[in-house]
Amino acid sequence: MSQRQASIKRKTNETDIELNLNIDGTGICEIETGMPFFEHMLEQICRHGQIDLKIQAKGDLEVDAHHTVEDIGICFGQAFDKAIGGKEGINRYGHAYVPLDEALSRVVIDFSGRPGVEYTASYPRQYINDFDVDLIHEFFQGFCNHAMVTLHIDNIKGENGHHIAETIFKAFGRAFRYAKEVDFMNNGNKPPSTKGVL
Repeated sequence: MSQRQASIKRKTNETDIELNLNIDGTGICEIETGMPFFEHMLEQICRHGQIDLKIQAKGDLEVDAHHTVEDIGICFGQAFDKAIGGKEGINRYGHAYVPLDEALSRVVIDFSGRPGVEYTASYPRQYINDFDVDLIHEFFQGFCNHAMVTLHIDNIKGENGHHIAETIFKAFGRAFRYAKEVDFMNNGNKPPSTKGVL
């Protein structure tokens, strides 16, 4: 199977982003966003999702990080949609539970062709370092809208904000990793749907 990869460039009045994605990668991560905590979270997706991700992002961080985080999610979703192709033979569904000390999160994903996010997480504080935790949902919303996937994220328990966020990103990576894999037992390598397409 040839490698599934794509490159996306997005330039607006608020952001300038270049993103390269290889979903058959080994966890290589080269990310510059100006937001160290967010970069740390994206690295979890790379490592646990076994994807290669390169991002160069400049945004109006002096205004707010919202535009940059959302647009990175959009670019990630567009790259995924381009790289995954016809989805022939993939598992399609993936789920993962990930703990980190007292925190535990569950992520379930469906490469369905239908965008949707159900996100349930409560944080003890609004900011982790200087990163607004509301932007985590915005990132995943941007991704799903353009990747055309259905995503359920639930933080089951946790007291430390960093731990809560990290379990979510790790669990997303793990669920993503399983869903993208090719099931060689799939008869005829068709998309896993009675419709015949996804």
